[in-house]
Amino acid sequence: MKQRLSLNQMTVDQWGVRDAAAACKRHGVEWIALWRHKVAEIGVSEAAAIVKGEGLRVSSLCRGGMFPAATAEERALRIQDNKLAIDEAVELGAGVLCLVCGAAPDRDVQGARRMIEDGIAAVVPYARERGVRLGIEPLHPMFCSDRSAICSLRQANELAERLNVGVVIDVYHVWWDPDLYPQIERAGKRILGFHVNDWVAPPVDHLKGRVMMGDGVIEIKRMREAVDAAGFTGPIEVEIFNQAMWDSPGDEVMAKVVERFALTV
Repeated sequence: MKQRLSLNQMTVDQWGVRDAAAACKRHGVEWIALWRHKVAEIGVSEAAAIVKGEGLRVSSLCRGGMFPAATAEERALRIQDNKLAIDEAVELGAGVLCLVCGAAPDRDVQGARRMIEDGIAAVVPYARERGVRLGIEPLHPMFCSDRSAICSLRQANELAERLNVGVVIDVYHVWWDPDLYPQIERAGKRILGFHVNDWVAPPVDHLKGRVMMGDGVIEIKRMREAVDAAGFTGPIEVEIFNQAMWDSPGDEVMAKVVERFALTV
């Protein structure tokens, strides 16, 4: 299984691209998932060279999306930014752009969902032309007000089927869903990414409350077996937003990631 382990950069937010990539090589991790704000610190070309130099492959780039906005002008700018993200993914060698779709600009959740669909539809042809797959990541409903109005795998699947794109499944966001396993089966070959972490009850923070695999309540291995059975054979990203981990030495975090991945995934 270790050959499928990918370090998502947010697990080691204390590091930039260079340090994270070097740590992957030290700890025998073959994949890395990059974030645009981290890449922007040094530039896309430099980030691509660093990753290639360490012999790594890029499992995904995060994030695209954030389509809803109060005005047509703002929405057009966000579509352009997603096209830029697609270009960055190409240069970085990331075949998948993860979409965190965006929230309602003025309490109109249904309106936000229409903007999300329109926004994705506007960039699908460009992504296809550039050879980048778009993965809709549903977020836990507690993020509906500030990060995404797509709050279940069922919603993501319905949208992905209409637009002929993929989905990204993060255990933190979907573990609670009574419809989860039928929706994983439904997603099938549309699954472009699988993210692991864990849920401790109650979360200390709705964003930075994710914990190391095995420290919470999620049936991670059962979910991994389900996405495998659905046809997903790609890299599995460890993505943990956790301030205590960010305040710790990065190599200690990396060692724990490798250890817990082997035990729980």
